[in-house]
Amino acid sequence: MMWDEKLSASVHQTNSLLCVGLDTDAGKIPACVKEKKTPVIEFNRAIIEATRDVACAYKLNLAFYEVMGAWGSVVLERTLAMIPKDRFVILDGKRNDIGNTAQQYAKVLFETYQADAATVNAYLGKDGLTPFLEYKEKCSFILCRTSNPSAGDLQDLQVGSTPLYQVVAKKITEWNVYRNCGAVVGATYPEELRIVRGILGEHIPILIPGVGKQGGDVEKTIRYGTNSKGEMALVNSSREILFASPGEDFAEAAREKAAALRDQINAYRSGASKD
Repeated sequence: MMWDEKLSASVHQTNSLLCVGLDTDAGKIPACVKEKKTPVIEFNRAIIEATRDVACAYKLNLAFYEVMGAWGSVVLERTLAMIPKDRFVILDGKRNDIGNTAQQYAKVLFETYQADAATVNAYLGKDGLTPFLEYKEKCSFILCRTSNPSAGDLQDLQVGSTPLYQVVAKKITEWNVYRNCGAVVGATYPEELRIVRGILGEHIPILIPGVGKQGGDVEKTIRYGTNSKGEMALVNSSREILFASPGEDFAEAAREKAAALRDQINAYRSGASKD
């Protein structure tokens, strides 16, 4: 199945643009789970089971698994196996390198772990991205305007009279030969999100981190980040959902947060203005 078919099916099945970020910090999971033999696995299992009907996608930030060394690969593989097969899966490592190394990164993410999508860094240019884009059935979300406070240090630099992030957005449209490019744009920069959506057009998806703990505005995120049909955007939330409660009710609390955010997103989808 092509990535866009799977994403569309998952969005419609769940009536959701919510992507739950499984950025599981082992030091923050509830004490009742830390007592388990495999605490991170059990925590992830509970979160997935609690949110599987309100989240269309899951995003796993690789750093939270790689920090565990060899065991982290086991945890990652078991977590991926627990995600329903009809949910869209993104591996977030922001990988990139020269062509030969990028080819290995792409193989790991798309073949070894069989992700539907990955986050990639455009800094090396087209030849560093080509190995990812050659997986035509997969989606590569290219960093464009990130959600962190110092994003503008480089991304706002002027290339002629155009900010660099806009140059990257235009490049994404050029690299989208196989229709499998996406962009990463933070909810914390709504005006930039509006501009990038205008450059990308209707059919390129945007992965939008930065709501929840980072303070991104949900209404503006939906108004500016989705296309005219209220689609082609994935709104990621991690910590606010994962660590909604430190107690034994952590899974129920996570579900409440996820469902509330899904419903909030949908309320704005139905009334989104594209002026």
